[in-house]
Amino acid sequence: MAQVTMFVNGQAMSGGTLNDALHNARFLGRVVTAPKYRFYSVRDEFPGLHPVAEGGTAVPGELYEVEYDVLREELLPREPAELELGVIELADGRGSLSMRMRESALAAADITDISDRGGWLAYLEGIR
Repeated sequence: MAQVTMFVNGQAMSGGTLNDALHNARFLGRVVTAPKYRFYSVRDEFPGLHPVAEGGTAVPGELYEVEYDVLREELLPREPAELELGVIELADGRGSLSMRMRESALAAADITDISDRGGWLAYLEGIR
């Protein structure tokens, strides 16, 4: 089976509610994105990153090697409608697949910019 890298930064990370969808994936380690993204909380349920031309920040997450069929059949069907599959840049210059905020979702009233909070897990700890 063909495999790709998948960067996750929310509920699919270790211990998250979607991490079981990556049960057959190989954990490659904790990584950060290039500082080219804004990071958002959607209803405090899940995060989303969105590329920006300026004012971006690095977003922490985890990198997995995953088979296409696992991605297609187990992870993607469980992702929220506000997110879409795209390619992001990691801090070391490599590219990876990742879920990103849809442009149309950025204007919703229940979106909070959490770019300066240190990632999804740090943000969740701060609101508890």
